[in-house]
Amino acid sequence: MKGPEDDEGLAGKVALISGGGAAGDGIGNGRAAAILLARAGTKVMVADRDLKLAERTVEMIREEGGTSAAIASDVTDEDDCRKLVEATVSQFGRLDFLDNNVGIGSRGSVVDEKAEQYRKVMQVNVESMFLLSKYAIPAMVRTAGGGAIVNISSISALRPRGLTIYTTSKAAVIGLTRAMAVDHGRDNIRVNCICPGPMYTPMVYARGMSDQARANRTRASVLKTEGTGWDIGQAVKFLFSQYARYITGQVLVVDGGVTLQAPERESEEH
Repeated sequence: MKGPEDDEGLAGKVALISGGGAAGDGIGNGRAAAILLARAGTKVMVADRDLKLAERTVEMIREEGGTSAAIASDVTDEDDCRKLVEATVSQFGRLDFLDNNVGIGSRGSVVDEKAEQYRKVMQVNVESMFLLSKYAIPAMVRTAGGGAIVNISSISALRPRGLTIYTTSKAAVIGLTRAMAVDHGRDNIRVNCICPGPMYTPMVYARGMSDQARANRTRASVLKTEGTGWDIGQAVKFLFSQYARYITGQVLVVDGGVTLQAPERESEEH
């Protein structure tokens, strides 16, 4: 007998990925999720502040025969978030999935950091998810009868390493995820959170990470390897799939076991 677990349930659905671009042909978390979902038959709207980066993701999807479109959007702007959701529904006729993937880092303590930096990090890392979800959820209910949202947090939210504002914002993402799951379960909306560990992505190697820093990150994993954008993309795909139909309000840690070991103080955000 075929049960719901035998079908991913992704074909013909529509996903909106924020922060879906990446430099060159690099594979960041958002781009990986977009490509993997498209391979499963999902139509994907790729949003990024830099339209050219989003367009490259779309090119990569279309080269494999997938369906995708790109749009420039500043997800810290409420009007842009509303227009982004409207554009997705206009382009593809519905909205099933939202991957809230935008985030920036910050390194100082509460003494070191300035108040304006705190506000900027919270706006990008938390408020953007609030705003996109505010408009995406009604669209999901109206056009698809429900859907799923994934918010990208960090293992810093679970094990602080001194990146105080960044850690605070990522912990807030977990709280937002759980509250949204409670609020919108009745709307057939599932909301989950992913906490990535030390992923080697375009954002990381653009900072010129040293070989020693990479070795430290690898040593921190019980698997003795780094993660990549593909690992996060696969997790996003799973949480959007029918396989996760009974999972909501949860935090999925994708870190190679880094949080299982005694922490080493590091200088790079996860």
